[in-house]
Amino acid sequence: MGRTKKEVHKIVPTEGKREVVKALLNNYDISSVKDIEDALKDLLGNTLKEMMESEMDEHIGYEKNKQDDNRDNYRNGYRSKKVRSSYGEFDVEVPQDRNSTFEPVIVPKRKKDISRVEDLIIKLYARGNSTRDISETIEEMYGFDVDDTFVSRVTDKILPIAEEWKIRPLNSVYPVIFIDATVFSVRHEGKVSKKAAYVIMGIDKEGYKDVLSIEIGDSESSKFWFGVLNTLKARGVKDILVLCSDRLTGIKEAIEAVYPNTDWQGCIVHMIRNTVKYVSYKDLKEFTKDLKTIYNSNTEEEGLKNLDIVKDKWDSKYKGCMDGWYNNWDNIAPMFSYSEGFRKIVYTTNAIESLNSQYKRLNKSRTVFPSKESLFKALYLSTEQITKKWRSPISNWGKYYLEMIAIFGRERLES
Repeated sequence: MGRTKKEVHKIVPTEGKREVVKALLNNYDISSVKDIEDALKDLLGNTLKEMMESEMDEHIGYEKNKQDDNRDNYRNGYRSKKVRSSYGEFDVEVPQDRNSTFEPVIVPKRKKDISRVEDLIIKLYARGNSTRDISETIEEMYGFDVDDTFVSRVTDKILPIAEEWKIRPLNSVYPVIFIDATVFSVRHEGKVSKKAAYVIMGIDKEGYKDVLSIEIGDSESSKFWFGVLNTLKARGVKDILVLCSDRLTGIKEAIEAVYPNTDWQGCIVHMIRNTVKYVSYKDLKEFTKDLKTIYNSNTEEEGLKNLDIVKDKWDSKYKGCMDGWYNNWDNIAPMFSYSEGFRKIVYTTNAIESLNSQYKRLNKSRTVFPSKESLFKALYLSTEQITKKWRSPISNWGKYYLEMIAIFGRERLES
C-alpha cells in the first residue's frame, strides 16, 4: 500500500555537509561558478534518487538488496526521467516496482519540474523560517519530511551567487554610505559566540538605496576596516561624499587613509540612546528635548554653545552624561554643513537600522547559526527579499543633489 499524506517520510542523506564538499573537490574539476553549479546539479540528481529509494523501501516494505519472497511486489529496475530544476535540466533514475504502483512524491508521475520544492525551501529560509518550520511546510504540501542537511543542500546552491554578488562592480561615486552592525549568535568549533554582521548600504547618485556588501567580522580594528573600504575601492568606488556610522574601532583611521576627502558622520540616534541610557524616566522627555537643541543648531558654533548649556544643566545630576558628545564632536560636526532635510538623511542611520530590524525579524526563529557561512547565506537571501521593495528614490533627492554639488563640487559627484 502507498503512504498516506499524514505519514511522514524522514529523509536522512548518507553524506553530511563535509562529505558533500569533499565530493565536490575530489570528484569534480571545479574552476568556476559554472563548474560548481554543474556539480551541484549532479549531486541533486543523486539526492533525488536516494530519496526515491527510501520512498520505494517504504512502498514495498523492505530495503534494497533485502528481498522478501513472501511479498507479491518487488523492485523492477529503473527508468530514466528528464526533470527540470533551478539548476537546469538533467536525468534522474526513478525506481520501478513490478506492479507499477510506486508513485514517488519528490518527483511525481507526469511531473517534470521539481524547482518548486527548491524555490519554496529557499523562500521559506529567506523569510527566517527554521528548519523545523520548513520541514513541516514541505511535509504538509508534498508529503515528505526534510532534515537540516537537505535544507542546507538546497540553500547552499546560492552561496556561489552570493559570493559573486559580494564582489560585483559598484558605481564610481556614492553620495552617502551607511555602515551599521547587527549581532548574531554563531557556532564555531562547538562553541557559540557573538558575531557582528556589518551591513554596508549606499545611496547612489539617483537617490536609490542598495546594499553594497555584508561583512561578518570577528573584531573591529583599523586592519578590518582598511580591508572593507579597500574592497569597495577595488570594486570601483572611487569616492564617497558622506560615510555614516557609529564610532567603530579603527574606522576613522581607515576612512582617512582610503577615502581622505569623505565626511565621516556619526549617528545622532545612537548618541542620544547612549546619553539617556541611565536617565530617569521622569527626566527623559525634558532631557531629550534639550539634546535636540544641539543637533538642530544652525551652525557648529551654535551646536557647541548649546552642548555647554545642556552639560551645565544636567551634569550635576547625571555626572559625565555629555562626555560622549565632546569626545565624538569631530564625528558629529560634519552635519552642520548640510540643510535640515539632507542632515536628517545622513545624521541618523534610520534607513540601515530599518534594514537591520528586518534582518532580525526575518531570522528570529534561528537563535544560533551553525557557521559564519550559514549566517551570510541567510542575510543574503533576506537582502534579496527586502531590496525587491526598494523601487523609489529618496524623497526630494533632486534638491539634495543640487545641495551636494554646492557643498562638495560637481566634479566629485559627476566624475
